[in-house]
Amino acid sequence: MELAIAVIAGIGLSAACGFRVFVPLLLTCIGVHAGWLNVGSGFSWLGSDWALVCLGVATVVEITAYYVPWLDHALDTIATPAAVVAGSVLTMSQLQGASSGTHQGLNWIISTMLGGGVALLVQLSTVFLRIGSTATTGGVGNPVFSTAEHLLSAIIALIAILVPIFVIAAIAVGLVYYFNRRGKKQARLARATVPANSQRSIVRNLAQG
Repeated sequence: MELAIAVIAGIGLSAACGFRVFVPLLLTCIGVHAGWLNVGSGFSWLGSDWALVCLGVATVVEITAYYVPWLDHALDTIATPAAVVAGSVLTMSQLQGASSGTHQGLNWIISTMLGGGVALLVQLSTVFLRIGSTATTGGVGNPVFSTAEHLLSAIIALIAILVPIFVIAAIAVGLVYYFNRRGKKQARLARATVPANSQRSIVRNLAQG
């Protein structure tokens, strides 16, 4: 049972990494530091003071950077492989904490497939949606979506740490809400943009005529 909970927690933390890399790492660090999470001996650094400071600074930088126009797309090229690594590491930390007797190589394979795979799927979904947002809104709607990603990353990570049994439901609900919100927002902005463009086109044609 303990191993199953560890796997679920790892999946939840990995999904959170798909939205933001450092937010779940920071919350995991806080959880280990406060004694809420049990990690393997090789991951005791997650509870250290220096990790708390470094991850705190990295989280602030990451969140702030996603509000800079066009920089969010550049970050996605870095965040995609980083999310896979972070998801694998966090899943491994949970497996090692729950099954210290299991072969380490096997744990890494499971962590990479599950944790890295889940983080990759979520991250790629956000990348494609961000591209669609930029194409339909010219990047105007991106800050709203970035805020939703920050919140989802934090909420899913907290659930994975505090009540991991609800992780699967939280991920499902979070993704449905996220995709629906983005789709509706893009549709509204697209409808608002088209009439404005049409009006400018009419004025331009009249001026030329």
